[in-house]
Amino acid sequence: MPMNLIHRKICSSAKWADTVEERLTPWLAKRDLGDDVLEIGPGFGATTKVLLDVVPKLTVLEIDPASTALLRAEFGDRADVHEGSGAEMPFADGRFSAVVCFTMLHHVPTTALQDAIFAEAARVLRPGGTFCGTDSQLSFRFRLLHLGDTMNVLDAATLPGRLERAGFEQVKVKTRPKERVEFGAVKPS
Repeated sequence: MPMNLIHRKICSSAKWADTVEERLTPWLAKRDLGDDVLEIGPGFGATTKVLLDVVPKLTVLEIDPASTALLRAEFGDRADVHEGSGAEMPFADGRFSAVVCFTMLHHVPTTALQDAIFAEAARVLRPGGTFCGTDSQLSFRFRLLHLGDTMNVLDAATLPGRLERAGFEQVKVKTRPKERVEFGAVKPS
């Protein structure tokens, strides 16, 4: 999904990686992701780097060929890196203990494609597995950062129903207005 030059520079910077680590580490400490985790849409890999320190086995799925190549070069010896769409995952049913995605769903151009990602996450999860993540919410600064980018912000009010329709239960959505939405859901046992 297209990203403008400023956005690409920020997301590939050491400062952004440090910010991600600072925010994501305590968030992950509150969750049991199990033994085989899939990360959808890691982009430049700031979240991947943090995940590799807390999960036993990590697979990443990235749609952008250039980002996939960067991820393979940096993390290919520690993570299983695949190029492909989260809306059509190349993985077996029930393979993963958890599926995660961080600050990427707003880059998915349509709500229908986001819903397809939710359905695919449910398909590839084991019964009792967790789907969780975060995404940014609309603000003036966020809008400016995305000029010329794909930007389809999640509606936190409709997200629980969308996740339930995808096959999840125990859906929890927490919003930090003009900052981010956090979500978690479980595939029924």
